[in-house]
Amino acid sequence: MTMHRFALAALAAAALAGCSTTKLDEPAAKAPVETRPAAPTPAPVNTVPESKVQSVDLGAELTKAVADKRVVYFDFDSFVVKDEYRGLVDAHAKRLLQIKTQKLSLEGHADDRGSREYNLALGQKRAEAVAQQLTLAGVPAAQAEPVSFGKERPAVQGTGEAVWAKNRRVEIKDK
Repeated sequence: MTMHRFALAALAAAALAGCSTTKLDEPAAKAPVETRPAAPTPAPVNTVPESKVQSVDLGAELTKAVADKRVVYFDFDSFVVKDEYRGLVDAHAKRLLQIKTQKLSLEGHADDRGSREYNLALGQKRAEAVAQQLTLAGVPAAQAEPVSFGKERPAVQGTGEAVWAKNRRVEIKDK
């Protein structure tokens, strides 16, 4: 057993010999400290500079934008709104959505070929097609009233394709 104690003491002495000693009386080394000037004080939050942006009456601006764009033309014997006029109808829809009190009359017309009854029905279908486009854009149906004048109010008098093309239309009018 003494041999074990001796081996254990030798092992402990070897372990302690490998450790370095630290003096507790010495002050710890100080890390370098960077000194900076104090940050400027931010401006008070409650002071907002006055805006130089003018307010815009969007409804009036949209009305000006479509003031001279109020006719949708159709192909012969058709009541399908052509792709080239969808932007025009959408512009009127934006205006109606902005000005909730604005109402439109959608006046459907046809050229002078065909019977009076047929052209009244075709003019009504054309006006309803434009009204449907407005409704799809979110406009309440009560803001747009489709009516037909058939061939009774031509935009241009005469015959021939150029004249007939000007008469196949829906006029968008403010009420």
